Amino acid sequence: MVNVTRFTPFEDSIDDLFRGFFVRPVAFEGDQQRTPQFRMDVREEGSNYVVHADIPGVKKEDIQITIDGNQVAISAEVKRATEERQGARVLKSERYYGRVSRSFTLASDLDSGAAQARYADGVLELTLPKKVATSAKQLTVQ
Repeated sequence: MVNVTRFTPFEDSIDDLFRGFFVRPVAFEGDQQRTPQFRMDVREEGSNYVVHADIPGVKKEDIQITIDGNQVAISAEVKRATEERQGARVLKSERYYGRVSRSFTLASDLDSGAAQARYADGVLELTLPKKVATSAKQLTVQ
């Protein structure tokens, strides 16, 4: 009896061609210059949203917070400079100046007038109260 097998000449070569294509096996020099992001936690506590954002190494004067309806945007100016010296020679000097930002949308509108922000030990804490929903008013026709 003869065994019949299906022959597909390009199946293995196509797999070999795209193997590793979507995975970057080598780190390129430009990858380290990518803008860093900061991490955030958003919690809902009763009638408030509480946001904790880790933004280490920035001054509180360099942080901007914008509230528009139910959208919140946080941005900060990051300035980092390190220099390693040995005697009078500079062996290594690294500088980074840039802007980091995050924006997100919450489920309900926010009362921007009552919002509070505190920054301590590299952690930004926002307390964002929800806007009180106004009840619908029915008008009578005269």
